[in-house]
Amino acid sequence: MDSRKHSFEGETPEVNGYAHVSSEATLIGDVRIAANANVWPGVVLRGDVGSVEVGRESAIGDNAVLHASTVGENVMVGHGAVLNDTTVEDGALVGFNSTVSDAVIGEGSIVAMGTVVPPGYEVPPDSFVRGMPASVTPLDETTIDPESVFEAFSSGDYANLAARHEDLFE
Repeated sequence: MDSRKHSFEGETPEVNGYAHVSSEATLIGDVRIAANANVWPGVVLRGDVGSVEVGRESAIGDNAVLHASTVGENVMVGHGAVLNDTTVEDGALVGFNSTVSDAVIGEGSIVAMGTVVPPGYEVPPDSFVRGMPASVTPLDETTIDPESVFEAFSSGDYANLAARHEDLFE
């Protein structure tokens, strides 16, 4: 077992054989990573007081920290983001250096860079979330062009990039 995968109280991280996990990421306890997901250098996934799940084709950017959280399919979690006891539903994007605690980010939503989502928030699907503390608006062309954001930060693009970085991943 890689030295950065740690069992905790009988729970051992499980990584699908088609996932890309950096040898510089740390996985602790009840952690499950699905096929074609990618976990970049410096990421910490702590499944010690609750599980951490990363869904198919999702990308967890450099230095992100996830503690007792669930990330759906085709999700992009940006560099330096912190998720604690949070659910991020399919197709959502959590921007760089955002902090989300004890919240639900709805399907297809975008959390802007640097946003602080406090405990108890339930972000509806297809919303744009920004600010400190967060405020929520519907996601449409009047708030932000969602297509351009998802093109720029596609989890699929990160999967392709991960495949090209053989030296970083197990």
